[in-house]
Amino acid sequence: MLNPLGVPSRMNVGQILETHLGWAGAKLGFQALTPVFDGASEEDINKCLAEAGLPAHGKIRLTDGRTGVPMEQETTVGYIYMLKLHHLVDDKVHARSTGPYSLITQQPLGGKARFGGQRFGEMEVWALEAYGAAYILQELLTVKSDDVEGRTKIYESMVKGENTLEAGTPASFDVLTNEIRGLALNMQLEKRPI
Repeated sequence: MLNPLGVPSRMNVGQILETHLGWAGAKLGFQALTPVFDGASEEDINKCLAEAGLPAHGKIRLTDGRTGVPMEQETTVGYIYMLKLHHLVDDKVHARSTGPYSLITQQPLGGKARFGGQRFGEMEVWALEAYGAAYILQELLTVKSDDVEGRTKIYESMVKGENTLEAGTPASFDVLTNEIRGLALNMQLEKRPI
C-alpha cells in the first residue's frame, strides 16, 4: 500500500501508469517491458485494461476488512515493481569528538566522509532558546563552532580541571567583515564593555 501523496510531490505520474499496466498484465498473463521515455502510451494501457475487462480509470471499490462495508471512494489498484534500497545503520552511524575544520570559516566540516560534525541549524537554535538553555547555546555557537580563540582557552581550562567558558569572536564574523570591506564599505568595530 502506497500513500497517494507520494506521487504528485515526486512528480512520478509514470508510477500510476505502471500500476494500471501491471494490473492488466497480471489479468492477461503478460509482462510489459517499456523503455523509460518511449514506453507504453496511455492509449496502449487503456486497450490492455479494456481487453482484461478492467475499468478504464484503473480503480475499484475496496471493502473495509474489519466491517465489510465498501469504501466511500474508489481506489487505484495494480502491480508495480519496487526495488529495495540498502540503508544499513552500520553504514550510517557517525560520531565526532574532534576533527577537521574549514580553512575559511573555521567551522567543522560536514558529512561522514570528511569526518565532519552534526549541523546545529537555525531551528535547533530556536528550540534551545525556547527551553532557556543559554549555556549550551553559547557553547554550541562559539567554541564548538568557529571561535578559535575560545576553543583554545576552553581546552586549556579542561586540562587544568577548571570549568570556564570565555567566548571570543567567531571566525565567520571576520569573514563577514572582510566581505563587507571587499564591497568597498568602510566598517569600524567599536569594542565597548557590556
